[in-house]
Amino acid sequence: MTGSSFASILYLVLLGCFIGSYFLVARQNLGKTMQQAAIWALIFFGAVAAAALWSDVSDEVMPRQNLASDGTIEVPRGFDGHYRVTLEIDGAEVPFIVDTGASDLVLSRDDAMRVGIDPDALAYLGRAQTANGTVPMARVVLDRVSLGGVVERDVGASVNGGDMDASLLGMSYLARFGRIEIEGDTLSLTR
Repeated sequence: MTGSSFASILYLVLLGCFIGSYFLVARQNLGKTMQQAAIWALIFFGAVAAAALWSDVSDEVMPRQNLASDGTIEVPRGFDGHYRVTLEIDGAEVPFIVDTGASDLVLSRDDAMRVGIDPDALAYLGRAQTANGTVPMARVVLDRVSLGGVVERDVGASVNGGDMDASLLGMSYLARFGRIEIEGDTLSLTR
């Protein structure tokens, strides 16, 4: 049994104890204040449990990309209507929103730092027109980019100098695929 498995079991046992204690408190003739305090404590521990177990259930709630047997990458539509993929860039996993309206692979400042690029040291010589107005852009070259087992070297990209919630997988990278298809709620990328 690994350390994380033991910690999960211990956590579930503690959670069970707290839930069981609720039933004991509800049966006892305690004052209303004590009962409500116990209920709030259980709500708190339930929220902590949900947060701790989120990684276990997130694949069911927010499905992720899948590499099909024919080499096609299948990306389910997210609950917010976006298609999201995760690329491995220079050893770090970076989540992207697929954006056919973006002309380039665009990293947010946070994601640039995650892959080892110092956004403050870049020369923001370019400009991009976005829905939020004009933003400064800096060109970079990513040493190693991997998606679906295919590794590409020296991939050109941009770092957005403005505020951006997520990195964008634009057409400069999507054009590397021979076929891009949306059917139902699934985006398929085929080399």
